Amino acid sequence: MNVKGFLKLKLSFFAIVLLIFTVACSSETGSDNAEAKSDEGTYTINVAYGNQPDEPIGKLATKWKELAEEKSDGRLKLNLYPSSQLGAEKDVVEQAVSGNNVIVMAGYDFLMDYVPDAGILTAPYLVEDFDQLLYLTETDWFEGVRDDLRKQNIEIVNSKTVYGERHLLTNEKVTSPEDLKGMKIRVPDNQMSIKTFDAMGAAATPYPLGELYTALQQGLVNGAENPLPVLQGVKAHEVSKNLSLTGHQKFITSWIAGTEFINKLPDDLVEILRETGKEASKYGREVLEEETAAVLEEFESSGVKLHEVDQKAFKEKVQSVYEEFSEWTPGLYDEIQELLKDS
Repeated sequence: MNVKGFLKLKLSFFAIVLLIFTVACSSETGSDNAEAKSDEGTYTINVAYGNQPDEPIGKLATKWKELAEEKSDGRLKLNLYPSSQLGAEKDVVEQAVSGNNVIVMAGYDFLMDYVPDAGILTAPYLVEDFDQLLYLTETDWFEGVRDDLRKQNIEIVNSKTVYGERHLLTNEKVTSPEDLKGMKIRVPDNQMSIKTFDAMGAAATPYPLGELYTALQQGLVNGAENPLPVLQGVKAHEVSKNLSLTGHQKFITSWIAGTEFINKLPDDLVEILRETGKEASKYGREVLEEETAAVLEEFESSGVKLHEVDQKAFKEKVQSVYEEFSEWTPGLYDEIQELLKDS
């Protein structure tokens, strides 16, 4: 073989090596892409939430997994990550926005960081019942919120999860806002919760839910607020023995993913995710109602004292919260009240 032929052969060899390397790199990148698609055509989605597996939210997630995998004939695979296993709520929302194959339960108060008007859905004493809140998620106003979130690469997959009515569990008896003075109350790390309890007269203290039991034991906080099954799930009633039925929030939550990730899924699978999510949320609400009554009985049997409160006094204290968010659309509260007249 002459020199020219040898060089030609050598160049061909390097071209083949380069091609193999490029394909290998492309394949490696593809394994981490937003679709999370396997060779068998299965799309894997990680579903994250902060609650314990045996709480109503955990049971809702399990039902969603069962329904979605069954109705998709196994083309969808939902991996459940309860108890903040993938990180705190804000962290996992950021994962979703970054394009990861994750659906995370996110309160509308957390979504305020992206679209401020969303937060009014979690404002204190906004509505009389959960059906009014669910009605708001069917209005043109809410569709506007959805569209604004999409611009931030956030897609609401399920808007209708009833999380529960939030009450107050404390070390000392609380029957009026004045009793909260000087008390450190654990709240979620969002401005709506912080401003609500500051307005009530407490020292709002953000803490991860999973660390609440230890924080109560060590005196880092003097109480907490949440729906009863959530408080029971973290065993807060073993430390704090006074339950005040403040009902300061009727709380619904969303499940969100990255818009770009959702757009890469086949349309029929997206529809299955949405429909089975609604079905699972309906089931979860039934579980919540049953377990709330059971938890109340358990609390009483374990020595927790129940206190009825004058909610009017608490409502008056938190009215200032509606003036705290200058980033809200002007007249937002009045717009919501007008919408509720048709609910």
